[in-house]
Amino acid sequence: MNAEIRTTDADVARHLAAHRQKSLLRFITCGSVDDGKSTVIGRLLYESKALLDDQMSALDADSKKFGTQGDELDFALLVDGLSAEREQGITIDVAYRFFATEKRKFIVADTPGHEQYTRNMVTGASTAELAVILVDARKGVLTQTRRHSYLVSLLGIKRVVLAVNKLDLVGYSREVFDLIDRDYREFAEKLGFDEIAAIPLSALRGDNMTSPSANTPWYTGPSLMEHLESVEIAPVAQKTPLRMPVQWVNRPNHEFRGFSGRILGGSVRAGDAVRVLPSGRQSKVARIVTFDGDLAEAVGGQSVTLTLTDEIDISRGDVICAADDPAGLADQFEASIVWMAEDAMLPGRPYLVKLGATTLGASLGQPKYVVDVNSLDHLAAKTLHLNEIGVCNLTLDRSVAFDAYADNRDMGSFIVIDRFDNRTVGAGMLHFALRRSQNIHWQATEVDKDARARQNGHRPCVLWMTGLSGSGKSTIANIVERELHALGVRTYLLDGDNVRHGLNKDLGFTAADRVENIRRTGEVAKLMVDAGLIVITAFISPFRSERRLARSMVADREFVEIFVDTPLELVEKRDPKGLYKKARRGELKNFTGIDSPYEIPETPELHIRTERRLARSMVADREFVEIFVDTPLELVEKRDPKGLYKKARRGELKNFTGIDSPYEIPETPELHIRTEEHDPEQAAALIVAYLRDCGLLGRNVSA
Repeated sequence: MNAEIRTTDADVARHLAAHRQKSLLRFITCGSVDDGKSTVIGRLLYESKALLDDQMSALDADSKKFGTQGDELDFALLVDGLSAEREQGITIDVAYRFFATEKRKFIVADTPGHEQYTRNMVTGASTAELAVILVDARKGVLTQTRRHSYLVSLLGIKRVVLAVNKLDLVGYSREVFDLIDRDYREFAEKLGFDEIAAIPLSALRGDNMTSPSANTPWYTGPSLMEHLESVEIAPVAQKTPLRMPVQWVNRPNHEFRGFSGRILGGSVRAGDAVRVLPSGRQSKVARIVTFDGDLAEAVGGQSVTLTLTDEIDISRGDVICAADDPAGLADQFEASIVWMAEDAMLPGRPYLVKLGATTLGASLGQPKYVVDVNSLDHLAAKTLHLNEIGVCNLTLDRSVAFDAYADNRDMGSFIVIDRFDNRTVGAGMLHFALRRSQNIHWQATEVDKDARARQNGHRPCVLWMTGLSGSGKSTIANIVERELHALGVRTYLLDGDNVRHGLNKDLGFTAADRVENIRRTGEVAKLMVDAGLIVITAFISPFRSERRLARSMVADREFVEIFVDTPLELVEKRDPKGLYKKARRGELKNFTGIDSPYEIPETPELHIRTERRLARSMVADREFVEIFVDTPLELVEKRDPKGLYKKARRGELKNFTGIDSPYEIPETPELHIRTEEHDPEQAAALIVAYLRDCGLLGRNVSA
C-alpha cells in the first residue's frame, strides 16, 4: 500500500515538473459581435478536458436555462459569466481562462465584439502573443473585424489566426471560406503581420477545433488546437539590452538594500555594469536575490531583487539599464492613442500618464491624424472621441526612461488617467522622442524675475478673473488696472475678447478650443510674470482643470483667482452684447451657462458677488431702491419658520447663506430697516414714506 502511494506521489511530482516545463501561450479571441468567440473558447476548454464534473453539471443546467442551442450544450456559457452577458448572449467584459494540453499551457482572453467595448478588447490584447480573429462565415469581414485587426497590429501582435466560424451554416462552402480569406488578407496587407493562418471552423459542431473535420475535406491545414500547440512563440527579448523598472526598494533591515522588479528585456549577471535612469548614475550588480536563493543570471520575464556595489539613490519608477546601452530619456514623444472615455480628449488639458511604475503629469497635443479603421486612411481631426485611434504628441512634466513600443512593449506603453476622478481614459504606445525634447534647453539669463521685481518696486503676479459672460469681469479688470497704474504699478490686461483678435483668432468655442485658449493665455501670462508685471486677465475660463493649469504655470502666491460671481438670470437680463439671446435661439453653440457648463471655483482667493451692483446698473438713476432688511442671525435662527437653518446646521443644506456661505452687508442702502425695532406693518410704512419723499408716488397715494 505504501509503495503504491509512493508511486502515485512520484507520478504527481513528475506530472507537475513536466507541467512547469511547458511553454505558455497568451492569446485573445476577438472580432465582431456574435461571431462565436465565447463558443470557441468554451469548446477548447471542453476538448482539452479542462472542465471538472461539477462544471459540466453546471454547464448542462445553464444551457437549459440560458442556452441558445436547444437541447445541446451552449459552450459560450463557460466564459460569459456576467448576468447581462447571459441575458443578451454577448460578451461585455474581458474574461480570462487557463487551460493546458500535453504540449502547452494557455491563457486566453475572451474580448467583447461591440464597438462600445473596444477599450476592453485593448485590455485583453495588451499582454497577448497571438490573436484569434473570428469571422462569421455568413457576414464576412466587418468594420469591427477591421478595427480589432488594426488594434492587434498596433499592440504589437504579429501572429494571427483568421478563424472563419459557423461554416456549417453555409454548407461548409470552400468558396465562402476562400472569399473571406482573400478579403481579409487584402485588408491586412498594410498591418505588418508575420503570419496569418486561416482555419475553417464550426465551434458549435467541433469542426476543425481539435482535429481535422470530415466536413471540410478541401482543407488540409492544422486544426485550431494543433496550430495553437505548435505556433512559435517569441520569447521575452533576451538579446535586447537590460531593462528593469524598480517596483519596490527592498530594505527589510539596515544591512540590506535591494531593488525589486521584473526584467522587461535582456539579461543580467552579477558583476554587470548598469546605469540607473533618469539620474544616469552607474554601478555594478553585486547580487541577484530571489526567494529561492541567489542566481548567477536572471533573464527577461523573471522577477528579482538586485543589489548594487555602490550606494545610489534609486526610487520606485527608476529604470536599471545596461550601462553600455541604456534606455532613452525624454519628456516629449509622438505616440498612438486609443481613446477609451465617453468624454472627448481635450488637447492641452492636463492629464496623468502612468508609464510602468511611474505616474507623471501630461498633456496631449491636437491629433496629427486619426485612423479610419476600414481603409486605414489618415484623417484630420481636432480631438479623439470614444474608441477612436490617432497619433498625437505627448508632453510629460519631467523626463522618463523609455523604449519605443515596437522595440519593447512594456517600456513603450502607457495609460492616460483623468486627474480628477482617476478614470483610465486612454491607452498609448510610444513611437519616438521628439527631437526638440532633447535639443532644446532653457537658456539662463542674468536679468531674472527677481531683478525685474526689484526694479519695478513690486512683486509680479496673475490676477485671474473668471465668471460668466456679462458678469462684469472686463469692467472690474479695467478699473483695477487703472487704479494700479495710478499707483505706479507696471501692469498688463489680457482680455478674453481682445486675445481672440490675434493670438487666439484661430480658435472656436468647442471644449477643446476653450482649453487651448486658456493654455495659450496662461503661457503669455507666465512670460509677463517673468517680466515682472502684474497681469490682469478677464476670461470666462469655465473649466477648473484649465484654471488649475494656468495656476501651475507660475510660482506659489503668484496666482490670484478672482471669482466674479453673478447669477445666470441677472447676466441674461443684462446681456449687453445680446449673446444670451442668440444662444437661447440656438444661433450660438457651446455658450457657457446655456449649453456648455461653467464649473464654479472651489477655493478662489477672492469671491466677488455682483448681484446687487449689477441689478442697480440695469435701471436708471433713482429707479433702484436697495432696502436692507436687517435681522441678526441668532434671531432668524430662533424663528426659522421653514426649518432651513436646522437643516443647514446639520449639514443637509450646503451653501446656505449665513451658515456656510457669507452674506455681505449693503454698504449704502437707500433704506435700512432693523426688524428688532420695527414690525412688518411699520416696515411697510417706512418704505411707502421713502417713496413719497423721493417723489416716486403721486400726491393722492396715502401711506
